[in-house]
Amino acid sequence: MAEDDFSALVQTTSPRLYRLALRLTGSPSDAEDVLQEAYLRAYLALSEGRFEGRASLATWLYRSTVNAALDALRRRRRRLALSNWYRPATSQPAEHTEARALLADAAALLAALPPEQAGALVLTQVEGLTNAEAAELLGCTEGAVEQRLIRARATLRRRAEP
Repeated sequence: MAEDDFSALVQTTSPRLYRLALRLTGSPSDAEDVLQEAYLRAYLALSEGRFEGRASLATWLYRSTVNAALDALRRRRRRLALSNWYRPATSQPAEHTEARALLADAAALLAALPPEQAGALVLTQVEGLTNAEAAELLGCTEGAVEQRLIRARATLRRRAEP
């Protein structure tokens, strides 16, 4: 694939893939890192002829982004387990603070789930994919996606109980 073709591919797919990475990671900077990693993997695979064409290029990139995001969530979980850190609050307008708090709550709920469960939940409930589509992107069966969703919902329900 020529560099111009790859650049055009990045231009057309990056908004949607960035939103996906942001929803999975809950962090703009992590989402940017995930997207960069996914595109790097894709560029290397395409230039080395490792893209087999079993799925469309867009589907393949989507899956690469999901995998990179799940890897990032695993790394984040390991980092958080090793250290407790404090981030002081910044002064911002009330609506920004409230929106950030809601996003932080959502990200914390997703972070409490195993990455595979969080991925299934985001793909089906936020991205609106069917279980079959999510299974294809996650590289598992549709039944596995359903089990991940059941477990994720059960975990979230337990966390919501007083």
